[in-house]
Amino acid sequence: MIGEIVFQAMNYIGIVAFAFSGVIKAMEKELDLLGALVLGFVTSLAGGILVDVLLGIYPPVNLVYLPYPLTAIASTFIAIIVRKQFDKIARPLLYFDAIGLGAFTASGAQLAFSHGLNFLGVAILASITATGGGVIRDVLVSEIPLVLKRDFYATPTIIGGFLFYAISSLGYESVSLSSTFLFVLILRLVAIRKSWRLPRVA
Repeated sequence: MIGEIVFQAMNYIGIVAFAFSGVIKAMEKELDLLGALVLGFVTSLAGGILVDVLLGIYPPVNLVYLPYPLTAIASTFIAIIVRKQFDKIARPLLYFDAIGLGAFTASGAQLAFSHGLNFLGVAILASITATGGGVIRDVLVSEIPLVLKRDFYATPTIIGGFLFYAISSLGYESVSLSSTFLFVLILRLVAIRKSWRLPRVA
C-alpha cells in the first residue's frame, strides 16, 4: 500500500515538473497557447507512453487513466499563468527537468521491475520514462535533444535504474522509489552546479 502511494506520488511529481519545463521551453521559443499546451502535455506524458508500448500495455496508462492527463493539462495552465514569475528561462528549465527526471526514473524503474525485467532492462526503461518526453519536446521545437548533447543528463537516470534494481533485489523495494528519486535529483543538480559533461566524441 505504501509502495503504491509512493509510486503515484513519483508520477504526479514528474508530471507537474515536466509540464512546467515544457511551458518554459514554449516561452523560450515564443510559442502560442496551443504550442505551450502541446509541449507541456508531451513533456510530462510521452515518456510513460513510450514505456507502456514497449511493455505491451495497451492502451497506455497515461491516455486512459484520466488523473494523469488532467494533471498535465492543469499543471500546464498553472505554469502559463505564473510564467511571468520566471525571471530567467534556462535555469528554471534545468531545475524542473531535474525534479521530473528523478521522479520518472523512479516510477519507470518500478514499472519495469514489476514486469520482471533484468537489471539492464530496468535501467533502460527507467531512462526512457525519464527522458522520452524531453526528447520529443526538443524535437518538436527543432532542437537536438538534451539527452544527446554533452550534458550529464541521461546518465543519472541509467545509474538510478541500476540503483533501483539493486535495492529492490535486496528486498527493500519499499524504499527504492524514494531513494532512486533523491539520488537522481541530487546527482543531476550537482551536475548542473558543477557543469559536468560527458567526453566528446570527435
